[in-house]
Amino acid sequence: MQVPTPPLKGMKALVVGVANEHSIAYGCAAAFHQLGAELGLTYLNEKSRSYVEPLARNLDARFLLPLDVSTPGEMEAVFERIAKDWGRLDILVHSVAWAPKEDLQGGLLDCSAEGFGKAMDVSCHSFIRMARLAAPLMKEGGTMLAMSYHGAQKVVSNYNVMGPVKAALEASCRYLAYELGSRGIRVHPVSPGPLKTRAASGLKDFDLLLNEAMHKAPVGELVDIMDVGFACAYLATPYARRITGGTVYVDGGVHIMG
Repeated sequence: MQVPTPPLKGMKALVVGVANEHSIAYGCAAAFHQLGAELGLTYLNEKSRSYVEPLARNLDARFLLPLDVSTPGEMEAVFERIAKDWGRLDILVHSVAWAPKEDLQGGLLDCSAEGFGKAMDVSCHSFIRMARLAAPLMKEGGTMLAMSYHGAQKVVSNYNVMGPVKAALEASCRYLAYELGSRGIRVHPVSPGPLKTRAASGLKDFDLLLNEAMHKAPVGELVDIMDVGFACAYLATPYARRITGGTVYVDGGVHIMG
C-alpha cells in the first residue's frame, strides 16, 4: 500500500512565539512537523530558551534563534539565517502579543498612550515588519498566519486594549493579503477560542472566559493548541490555495453564538 506524501513535505516554516509546550505557536510547530514541514523556531529571551530548546529538539528544528520583536536587529538576523540555510520560506507564523500589565488589566479609557503604542508595535506592527522580510523569501508563493482573537470583532470583557490592537492586526492581514496576492502569498488572521496559555493568564478573570466559552461552543468543548495547529497547516497547503485575507475561526463555533 502506498503511503501518502505528507501535505507539507519539503516546506520550510518559521514559527515565531513558542514559549512552552502549552503555547499556540507550539501547536502550530508540532502540526507542521507531523505533516512533513522543516521548522525554524524562535525564543523570546534567555529565560524562555530553557523551555523552548527541548521542544525544538523534539521537532527536529533546523534552527532556534532569539527574537524579541522590540529589539532592533534581531528580526533581521532571523531572516538572514533563513536566507542562508534555506534560501526560501514557505510558511510564517506570527504568534506574538504583549501589553504592559497595568494597561492590559485596566479599562481602555485608562490605557496610557505609551502602553497602547507598545501593545500595537509588538502585537501588530511586528507582523507587518516580519511580512516585509518574509515576502522576498517566498519566491514561489507562501502562507503567512497571525494569531488574533474574537475580541477583535466583538467586545469581550476584560480583553481591554488588546481588542483594538487585534482588530488592527486583522485589518493589517487583509491589506497584506491584497498587496501580496499577486505574488502567490496568502495571509490569514487566525482566531482561536480561549486557551490556557501563558499569555492568556495575564487577562483578568480568564477562567470565567474559558468556562463561558465551553458552555457556548456548539461542539460542547474547548479547542486545544493542536486544533489550531492543524487548521493553520491546512491553510498552508495547496488545498487552501484560494483562501486569503478573511479571519479563520478555530473556536468550536463560539463566535457564532449570541
